[in-house]
Amino acid sequence: MLDLGAGAGILTRPLARAGARVVAVEIDHRLAADLRRRFPEVIEGDASRLTLPREPFKVVANLPFGSGTAILRRLVEPGVSLVSAAVRPEWGVARKRAAAGPSTQLSSYWGAWFELSVARRLPRCVFAPPPSVDAGVLRITRRPAPLLPASRRRAYALFLARGYRDGPRAVVPWGTLKRLESELGFDRHAGARDLDAHQWAELFRQGPDRTRSA
Repeated sequence: MLDLGAGAGILTRPLARAGARVVAVEIDHRLAADLRRRFPEVIEGDASRLTLPREPFKVVANLPFGSGTAILRRLVEPGVSLVSAAVRPEWGVARKRAAAGPSTQLSSYWGAWFELSVARRLPRCVFAPPPSVDAGVLRITRRPAPLLPASRRRAYALFLARGYRDGPRAVVPWGTLKRLESELGFDRHAGARDLDAHQWAELFRQGPDRTRSA
């Protein structure tokens, strides 16, 4: 279990007492020194540059509002051994990444391998000192059956980049869109943000398109 941004160990302590092997990660030198006096595994460093474990791991994190998405980009990759996470980004990030629609290129990409949901909203008044915006608890769980194999992640990223830039018709033949609209539950004239992770993954599987051969 990685506790990213462990701070004073508010989450580290109950996790360790529950029997988890916890690695506390903290960038602040003073806080990291205090954590070392109380916990056996402490890393002083930037969570956005942390070398992630090769073995399966879980994460709890109070994500910095300014770099929350950057850290998530490292964690929520199909090639990373993340099993699940409960993280606290700013509310806008939590809502955007877990929303069923309108979709985003990043949420559609992550959604092929992970399920993301918002557990709760945390008003800014519960923090000391209070930030300028609310926060949210974002839950991330690896899908037991991924929508696509991890080996296709680079091709899929290119497929989505073009699809969100130029629209679904730029990456999927018109005949395929017509054939799949009733099966997948979308309008063949839909824009990129109207399709969810399942629909995008199925369109990629159904190809062919020029991005697949890249």
